[in-house]
Amino acid sequence: MRSHLITQMWRGTNPWGARNGKRRAAAIAAVIALGPAVVLAAVIGAAPSASATTVPAPPSGWTTAYSDSFSGAAGTGVDSGWAYDTGTQYNGTGCTANYGTGEVESNTSSTANVSEDGSGHLNITAVKSGTSWSSGRIETTADNFAAPAGGEMEVTASIRQPNPSSGVGYWPAFWMLGAGFRSSGAGTSGTMDCSNWPSAGEIDIMEDVNALSEHSGTFHCGVDPGGPCNETTGLGSGLQSCSGCQTGYNTYSAIVNRTNTSNESITFYLNGTAYYTVTESQVGTATWQAAVDHGFFLILDLAMGGAYPNAICGCGSPTSATSSGAAMSVGYVAVYQTSGSGASPTPTPTPTPTPTPTPTSTSGSGGGTSCATTATADISADCYRGSSGAISVTAASGDSNPAGVDGNQVSQLTSGQYLEYPGVNFGSGSSQFHARVASGAAGGVSGLVEVVLDNPSNAPVGSFAVGNTGGWSSWETVPANISEVTGTHTVYLEFSSGASGSPPFVSVHYFNFPTS
Repeated sequence: MRSHLITQMWRGTNPWGARNGKRRAAAIAAVIALGPAVVLAAVIGAAPSASATTVPAPPSGWTTAYSDSFSGAAGTGVDSGWAYDTGTQYNGTGCTANYGTGEVESNTSSTANVSEDGSGHLNITAVKSGTSWSSGRIETTADNFAAPAGGEMEVTASIRQPNPSSGVGYWPAFWMLGAGFRSSGAGTSGTMDCSNWPSAGEIDIMEDVNALSEHSGTFHCGVDPGGPCNETTGLGSGLQSCSGCQTGYNTYSAIVNRTNTSNESITFYLNGTAYYTVTESQVGTATWQAAVDHGFFLILDLAMGGAYPNAICGCGSPTSATSSGAAMSVGYVAVYQTSGSGASPTPTPTPTPTPTPTPTSTSGSGGGTSCATTATADISADCYRGSSGAISVTAASGDSNPAGVDGNQVSQLTSGQYLEYPGVNFGSGSSQFHARVASGAAGGVSGLVEVVLDNPSNAPVGSFAVGNTGGWSSWETVPANISEVTGTHTVYLEFSSGASGSPPFVSVHYFNFPTS
């Protein structure tokens, strides 16, 4: 969501916004892992919390393209491999104030804001003086970090998130922008072509807001607004729980995988566990190639205020109570690559404390031969473009397929998950919602299917309850009333159940919104 450049993109409408370059769009999208997450970086793992950090060696078959372990003396700045972004915006074509995100800090090269601690960590610190904030933002001078055709690239960092006593407005991020954003030089010391956002690509590897011990990953592409990446929101995981991320070092990584030349992908990882994947088939080959198949430069920054934190707190941030002096601490940054041979090895993840397995899941692929965006038409459930939770798409056995609906279901959904469907046109209005569902939930287990518009944190416009329908292949069409809806909206189907342990309670084949 940091996408920044052109407008004040929200990192947040993801609600995560994009930053100028446009970066941070942490988007409202999904936590999707495509198929078994077989590409797990060998270098992903929790870093030591106190002493000098060591960049992990690349796994067999990979090479280290770049690394920095911040081994300078205490109180020194970064080396010449990084450029400081200073002030409040880039210079160049289409570059807007406050990096396009509404963040309020002024970035400096002062060691009060950006400094190494002498123990192998880089600290980027937000400091309040009177009513003003200063902080730090740096980017690599190199902008040629790329996955070779037929190969892979992993970009990873060991980071401890800021831990202020009052954190409203804190917005740490580790992300990357396509080289096409640069006209000359690096960052604010050169000039940018911000009008190339989001087409030249942005990958937000880690963002959090308001010191919530959460994180998100997002991909930006195409055109703004709208387009295949649903800008300015982008395609992303949404904020995910990240217990311990403010008190210890964790690895945040993204792997650009070009080994499948017919459907490349980007997978996001926390401590070696995949939590979200976006694929070429979701956005189209031309858009993907423009956004992914080229060099990138890396960015580390700690913003204060702006669209993303404001959207999450429902306030203007930072507030008068926000604590000064908290830092994002970085243990190392590394880029690993395989050759472009087309058959890359599977890295082995570094062991991490009590990892939580990620269930096998499949991302929405556009659903069958077509994906309806007219509310009155039957919309295949697997046409989602974003989601929360590990989503599984399987054959909708036992049910027939109306015209325009494919044979897949989003299966066995649990409490807290959602599915995102951008650009649904309700026309002159609808006050009905029909969904084709099945459930093999245990006796006494039931839950709600809720319809939410435009932001997953908004109140539902309608819902229905569903329990066991006679089995996971026993389908029923369940109707519900919703508040009158007109125009075009992003629709979220959200799933909520109070059952202990959050067991699965519903599968969805397709749905529609009949004319009022």
